Amino acid sequence: MVDKFFTYFSYVLNKDIVDVNARHVGRVRDLSMNLNNDIYPRARGIIACRGLLRRRFVEIPMSEVSRITDKVHLNCPLSALHFQDSNVSCEFALRRDVLDQQVVDVENRKVVRVNDVHLLRVDNQLHIAHVDVGLRALVRRLDWEPVVDAMVGLIKPKAEYLKAEELVSWKNSQVLTLGNIKNVLKLDVARAKIAKIPPVELAEIMGDLDVFEQASLLRTLPFDVQLKVFTDMAQDDRLGLVAQLNDKEAAQLVANIPSDEAADFLLALPKPRMHRLMRHLETQTSKKLRKLLGFRRKSAGGLMEMEFLSLRNDATVADAMAKIRASVDFPGSLTTLYIVDEKDKYLGTTTIRRFINEDPARPIIETCHPQKLFVRTDDGMEEIALILEQYKYSAIPVLDEQGILVGSITVDDVMEEMIALAWGKYKDQL
Repeated sequence: MVDKFFTYFSYVLNKDIVDVNARHVGRVRDLSMNLNNDIYPRARGIIACRGLLRRRFVEIPMSEVSRITDKVHLNCPLSALHFQDSNVSCEFALRRDVLDQQVVDVENRKVVRVNDVHLLRVDNQLHIAHVDVGLRALVRRLDWEPVVDAMVGLIKPKAEYLKAEELVSWKNSQVLTLGNIKNVLKLDVARAKIAKIPPVELAEIMGDLDVFEQASLLRTLPFDVQLKVFTDMAQDDRLGLVAQLNDKEAAQLVANIPSDEAADFLLALPKPRMHRLMRHLETQTSKKLRKLLGFRRKSAGGLMEMEFLSLRNDATVADAMAKIRASVDFPGSLTTLYIVDEKDKYLGTTTIRRFINEDPARPIIETCHPQKLFVRTDDGMEEIALILEQYKYSAIPVLDEQGILVGSITVDDVMEEMIALAWGKYKDQL
């Protein structure tokens, strides 16, 4: 034991076990844990293994453990233990489900790998206190600690390595994989803290995980947070993640991100999967996306998003403010409003900056930009970029041949495409 109250799992692992009569029982193979949504899970029992050619297993309840010194001492005789040929089945075990697994360090908002587990001893019970993610934990696992500590102490007595411990509190950890079955350990405290991490940072965390762990982490998040994280993920990461989700889960995500991004994403999927997801989308969403998919990729129709705020020409400034307040979770732009007639024909564009200080009773159409700038669905990217740059607009409406407002293009959408185009053209010259 390290001290009276704490030890490391690596010190317990592979210890000899002796019964009440000092007869050899076997060695410690693992610790089975009680979950019960405890902040610091308690060990349920010791999983013991004996035999070389024919290995046999048994779970020994912690109530039968009298003390742990250089050996694990039991209160019961060997004859009271019933070994089996197969490994012990349990919901959660330290060696199988935590050691060498990846964990989200909720406090520091990063992914780390578990090299050891720090255990708290209370009334002869073992609880998970921390996960150890440091280099020294690996040295300890290899049983090189005394030699390495002596060498480091000789060369550099005050080395940080000898005193620093890289421990992450269990309550601030989220295990992402459970052994060979990729799943999630449900720790309510950790899940609640993960949900508070900004979606942009969660998306970065996702980039450090494999696709199985990405799916595990995503499923722990509230759906509104899932959407924000999915929106902020890189396209390649999205594709890998969706490959691990069923069609219903994937369709829910696609249906709730901006339509232009959804269309781009669907086009990047294998066609059979794209068609399956389209069948899972609501009729209105599916119809909207099919319309977008029908446009050329580099045209205004292919770049536009179909989520935008519009008002009738008889609306007032008060109506515009009410529209914005009611659209807090709207995926499109909240700063630009388009004015249309009763047949959805485009009449003008206004922004919150132009009417925020106006009389609430003033007609909103009177606050529109003097120039009626727009693009048609078949206009090219260069033409769109030129208008946005020349007039310094952050968004521009897209009209069909009849002048009906059908979408909006933001400067971000155009910049992404222009950067990709420029990179493709000049990357060989760099």
